[in-house]
This record gives sequence, structure tokens and C-alpha cells, in this order.
Amino acid sequence: MVSRADRSEFAEWWWTVDKPLLVGVVALMIGGLVLSLAGSPAVAERLGYDSYHFINRHLFFFLPALGVMIGTSFLSPRQARRAALVVLAVALVLMFAVLFVGVENNGSRRWINIAGLSLQPSEFMKPAFVVICAWLFAENSRRTDIPGNVFALILLAVVAALLVAEPDFGQTMLISVAWGALFFMAGVPWIWIVALGMAGIGGIFAAYTFLPHVAGRIDRFLAPHTGDTFQVDTAMDAIMNGGWLGRGPGEGTVKRILPDAHTDFIFAVAAEEFGIIICIVLVLLFAFVVVRGLGSSLRSEEPFTRLAASGLVVLFGVQAVINMGVNLRVLPAKGMTLPFISYGGSSMIAVAFGMGLILALTRRRPETQRMPRTMIRSGPMPAGAG
Repeated sequence: MVSRADRSEFAEWWWTVDKPLLVGVVALMIGGLVLSLAGSPAVAERLGYDSYHFINRHLFFFLPALGVMIGTSFLSPRQARRAALVVLAVALVLMFAVLFVGVENNGSRRWINIAGLSLQPSEFMKPAFVVICAWLFAENSRRTDIPGNVFALILLAVVAALLVAEPDFGQTMLISVAWGALFFMAGVPWIWIVALGMAGIGGIFAAYTFLPHVAGRIDRFLAPHTGDTFQVDTAMDAIMNGGWLGRGPGEGTVKRILPDAHTDFIFAVAAEEFGIIICIVLVLLFAFVVVRGLGSSLRSEEPFTRLAASGLVVLFGVQAVINMGVNLRVLPAKGMTLPFISYGGSSMIAVAFGMGLILALTRRRPETQRMPRTMIRSGPMPAGAG
């Protein structure tokens, strides 16, 4: 038991970190391990690997991800901002390199091989991007001589251009939603919100018009008979077949026929084998993390920490909603992982970094009391002054 009289760095962390939020996140990470045992062996065998190939790799990334999250949660807000800036700079360089030397898969270049590991730079870009944009918005409201809103808009344009070039329209939409949420929470005039909302609609229309793969996904979602909807239809059938209690561990069929059963459609695997009840538990866990994270972030009096933590929670929650929405056939297929649940080393460590930033920014710290400059005196007041 850690004593309150202990002044060590660990003790300070222990008594200031949001422990319910930490428990909720660790529960999701453990849930990902359990569902990896259920969903990945069949996929590994179909691809010619050992049955436990993906399970072993999931375990391989689990401890580093946990270490990244805990280590990041020790940072102060200033250190968190600096760490995010470094990660963002490296990620943008790697995203640019991916366009030329990246590994191509299904017509997209999103991964780059480094030291034998396949890395997806855009995953690490997302939490760092949110933190830096939050800082820019906060600085814009604090100092009128810094056009933070303009710099944040330019950064969004650069990141979106790199993502569209890969192409990765799903991640483009995700970071745009997170950026829009930050923009709204920063308290900008409504005319800006309306103008950028119309620009976003224009961007979607342009993507539908000029990007065939985007048009194909939207068309198949609106009119399933116009194209191949095998994966989404199979996932939905699996959810329906699972019922409330599921068919039992190892008894599912969706993992044997879906190429992405261990990543994009792990939610459907969980529903078929463990039932809708387990899926409800997963949804409640995600909802708890989001609500708890937002509640903790909104208690901060510092604009940067409030915006950054809230934006990271929105990023986490929206990604989960998109993945589950695709599995339930209420959103077009986007190829997006379910945070901490889907297989993927880059995704797990990057999401852990984002959650570590949330834990760091929401730690209970004494608020700095700022006195007006007219109240500050360099020495005692003259006699008779009133």
C-alpha cells in the first residue's frame, strides 16, 4: 500500500492518476487478449501460420503497450505536449516516406518496415495530432498575436493530404471529426463552424466523385446489391447467429471465412462465440472510458489540458463507434480497428500512447491561482495606502 506521506514520484502518480479510468482501459486490453484467443487461430491457419501466431504477437505487443501507457501517464502537461510534438514530427516524416517505400496492401500504402517490424505511422500521428492542435487552439485564445486556429487548419490539411495519398479515407474522416470537436470546444465563432462544416461536406462529395474506392464503399452501403458486401453481410449474420449467449468459445464460423476476422471484424467474432451480452459489456466498457475521460478532462481549468484530453477521448470513442458501426452494418466499411481489441501492434501501442496522454493530462494537480497584475507588488505597500 502506498502511503500518502510517501513523496516519491510513483506515490505522487498513484494518488493523482484517475484509477477508475486506468482500470477501465486495462480491462479493455485484457479483453483484447481473450478475444484474440478466440478469433485469430483460424485466420493464422488459413494464412499458413502457426495457430498461435497472432496470439503470440498480440502478447508480444501487450506489455510494451502497457508500459507506454503507464510511462506516458507520468508526464506533466508540458512534457506531454513536447512528447506529442516529437511523435507528430516523426510520424509525418514516416507517412511521407510510406508513399515511396511503404508496403502496398490491397491498393494502399500505409505500412513501412523498420527493423523487421511493420509500422503504420498514421496510427501514431493521430493522438499526437490531437494534442498539438489542442495546444494551437488554446494558444490562439490566450494570445491574439498567435494565429493558432490558422496553424491548426494548415496542420489538418497536411495530415489529410498525406492520408488521402495513401489512400486512407477512414482515418482522414476520423482525424477530421476529432479536429472539428476540438474546434467546437475551443469556442470559435459559429460562422467558422458553419463554413468548415460546409467545406467538410464538399470534401466528402469530392472524395465520392474522384476516388473510386470511396464511391464503391458508399454505393455498396446505400445499395448493397450494387457490389460485393460479403464481409459486412457475413459479420452481421454472425452477430445474429450468436444470439444472447453465443455459440461457445471456438464454435464460431465467421473467423474461418472472413479475412479480417481478427482485426476489423473482431466484434462480430465476439458476438458469435460469446453472445450479444459480451458485446454489450464491451460497449459499456468503451462508454465508461469515454464518459470518465470526458468528465476528468472537463474538470481542468487549463484550456490546453482540457482541450487535449477531451480531444483524445473523442478520438478514442469515435474510432470504437466506427468499428462497431461497420460490424452492425450501420456505417460504410472503413477498415478501422477496434481500440485495444483488434489485433495490430501499431494500433495497440499508439492507442496506449493516447490513453497515457489522457491519464497524464487528467491527473489531479493544484490549479495555479493567477492574480491580476495590479494586485502584485514588489514590496510592502506604503504607509497610508488604502
